[in-house]
Amino acid sequence: MLGDWFQVALGLVLLLAGGEAMVRGASGIGILARLSPSVVGLTIVAAGTSMPELVVSLQAAASGSHGMALGNIVGSNLFNIGVVLGATALLRPLRIQGNSVRFEWPVMLLASCLLFLLARDAVLDRTEGGFLLFGLVAFVMYAVWIARKNTSTIERGEFEDGVGTASFGRTGARAWTYNLVAILGGAALLAWGADTMVQGAVGVATAFGVSSTVIGLTIVAAGTSTPELVTSLVAAWRGKDDIAVTNVLGSNIFNIFGIAGATALVEPIPVPAAMIARDNRWMLGLSLLLFPLMRTGMRVTRIEGAVVLGIYIAYTVTLLIHA
Repeated sequence: MLGDWFQVALGLVLLLAGGEAMVRGASGIGILARLSPSVVGLTIVAAGTSMPELVVSLQAAASGSHGMALGNIVGSNLFNIGVVLGATALLRPLRIQGNSVRFEWPVMLLASCLLFLLARDAVLDRTEGGFLLFGLVAFVMYAVWIARKNTSTIERGEFEDGVGTASFGRTGARAWTYNLVAILGGAALLAWGADTMVQGAVGVATAFGVSSTVIGLTIVAAGTSTPELVTSLVAAWRGKDDIAVTNVLGSNIFNIFGIAGATALVEPIPVPAAMIARDNRWMLGLSLLLFPLMRTGMRVTRIEGAVVLGIYIAYTVTLLIHA
């Protein structure tokens, strides 16, 4: 038991270090490549912080733990909105800029609706997995194109800031190298930290007799989503609101299109009946709620952050009661 708790603590330390490296490197790459902070958060950061979910879901599917494989994805999306966005907004009200309302949220909602509909026949097969992966490729390509075309005035101003700070005091090829090393190192630390934390958390949960389905939706989902939590908190603390917000939106998109797609392509995933009737509906509901929260005043306030956090707590309590 003490060894499991040590793994949880070590995982958290690794996640903190990885989150800081990821945000600094991604911000620098965004400036050097003249990409807006929103597209950096939506693609580079979201993909990096979604790596633990990918590893866990593939391993779970390969070992026959299909409920955990899909539960990790659905639970992570719920955690991202309820805890990551909620806690980040509590730390600091978040400004909504760029295309978050016009483009990124609708794509996230579309992905959630697709997963809800595709799962209703109680299985995600290889054809559906390939379809979801195609959606991810199309999304990334369009996101980069639309962000370059419609970069906001505020975002353009960020390009005029000193490149030295975001690029570790370097310019040219050395700046690219430093930032790429920071991103790769941060992603590695995030994956290592999440894996270590999940192993410890699963050990603790198993000792208390919690079922594997509940572990997938809660402990594993929270553990693999901790990179998103740390990265968004660090981004908000450093004033990178777009990265903090689009990291959540992008991670949810990557989780469904990329992780569910890749996992189903490797191994068709049977969908538990309880997930169809309960968990997918909660995920879809929280996704719908995001629109008015972001659209009103183009900010996510502390009160709104507390609301989504409270909804996630209510979901968790409901899940544990009916487990």
